[in-house]
Order: sequence, then structure tokens, then C-alpha cells
Amino acid sequence: MTVLTVPQHRIVNGLSVDVEDWFQVGAFENVIARDSWDSLPLRVSDNVLRILDMFAEADVKATFFTLGWVARRNAALIRRIAEAGHEVASHGWDHARVFTLDRRTFAEDIARARKVLEDASGAPVTGYRAPSFSIDQRTPWAYMELAEQGYAYSSSVAPVAHDHYGWREAPRFAFTPLAWHDLVEIPVTTAILGGRRVAAGGGGFFRVLPYGFSRWAIRQVNRTERRPAVFYFHPWEVDPEQPRVPNASMRSKLRHYTNLDKMAGKLTELVHEFAWGRMDLLAHREAELATSLAA
Repeated sequence: MTVLTVPQHRIVNGLSVDVEDWFQVGAFENVIARDSWDSLPLRVSDNVLRILDMFAEADVKATFFTLGWVARRNAALIRRIAEAGHEVASHGWDHARVFTLDRRTFAEDIARARKVLEDASGAPVTGYRAPSFSIDQRTPWAYMELAEQGYAYSSSVAPVAHDHYGWREAPRFAFTPLAWHDLVEIPVTTAILGGRRVAAGGGGFFRVLPYGFSRWAIRQVNRTERRPAVFYFHPWEVDPEQPRVPNASMRSKLRHYTNLDKMAGKLTELVHEFAWGRMDLLAHREAELATSLAA
């Protein structure tokens, strides 16, 4: 595992959207069965269109890590994302966490998703993000399979401890996990607070905490570490009118529904305040760095 360090003059951060619908999230995986998904109202398309408008107004490009399940039902939406100049990348097929699979079923999952995404977008898919950042120390074969299937990069690690996910010992910034391949892993952003790593890369942390925390964290990474931040969120997070799940736990409800009505405004401020770009371009810069360090 080689950790990449880079001097940068102008920091362009990685902006990403994990494209899944409101009922496909980890918080509800034990109360909403997969075989019921087709009977539930689909809201992801309208939410993504809102996000595309927001990005267009701010003149930023991003990566949309998209479930194959969503792409199969919304091919025109995937094409529209690509035609707007954004990257379409893989989020797997149906949000199964990597550590719940073995290598064979993982290989089938990412191959199935990639084909649907490429057919819908008309563009090659070279990036992958594991559902719930579920590549960790239990799944060393995941990087091998991604490399063998021709992926250029992954953004599948949260280098923190969390009750749903996390690989606390992983590097905070981009690294090459395989000695024999130039596949790059780009972890989601963490900051250092009181000597400890804290999650600071978006999602529920961005939605629940004051905007000033994310501003501080991204500035720390950009100015102190001289590294790009990696930020993510979900389409359902800009949808305060989504259906409620009454039988979910109180913790899951708090995580999922808190500040949905404030998310769009916070995102608008974020995309205007910092420089943002697609994850594949960030991965390309990191791969060039790895090559230069190896020379």
C-alpha cells in the first residue's frame, strides 16, 4: 500500500453524488426488503434533476456514483448526467455492502452494474464507490477484482471508526492498494480535531452539523494538508417531502430525516465557496503522481 503525497498550487476538490433512492439506504436495510423496492415510489430522478440544475448554476462538474438498479429504471436520466459533462461511475448494483459478499458475488455485482451504466450513459465507467464505504480490512480481494475488471480508481474507504462502516487504519488521503496495479483509492475526507480523525466528507455529517464545520474541515485539508477534499451526498438528502418509514429505529430516523429542508441551501453555498471537479480527473492526477514517485 503506497500513500500518495502531492504539492498542489490550486486545490480542486472532488465532488460526488451517491445516486440511490430514499428506500435504498443503509439506515433502512433491515426494515425495507429489497423485493419490495419495485412497489415503492421512485423519487431519485426528480432529485437528480434538481442537483443537475444546482451544479449548472454554479458551473461545477461532479461524479455520480450510481446504482445499477437505478440506472436500469432511469436510462434517460443517466444519459442526461453524462451529456451535462459529469462523470457516471458505479455504486454497485443494489447497495449490498462489499463485506457481505464474497469475491465471486462482488465480481458479478460490479460487472452487472457497469454494463447497465455504460449502456445508459454511452461512456466508459472507470470509477467505483462501495455502498456505505464498505471496502475495509475484511475485503482485500475487492481491489484485486476492481483492477482485474479494468477500473482506474475507487472511492470506497471511510478512514474512521463508525457503527455502520469505517476502516480506521486506512490512510486519510489517496493511496495505491495494490503493488502490481496502478488502481488508486481516494478515501472520503476526514479532518483532525483534538488529535483525532473526524468524518468531514459530507452526507449526514454535512446535513446535521453547522455549515461552518464543513468549511473549517475543507479549509484544513486544502490549506494545511495541501490536499483535495472528497465530498459526497445523496439525492434523497435534498428531498424533504420523501415518504417516512415508521418502523425504522429512532436512531435511523434521526440520521435520515434531520435537516432535509436545509440541505439544498447548504449545498448551494458549498459548491460556490470551493473549487470542485470530477472524481476521475482527481484520480488521474493521483495516478500521475504515483507514476512520478515510482520513477
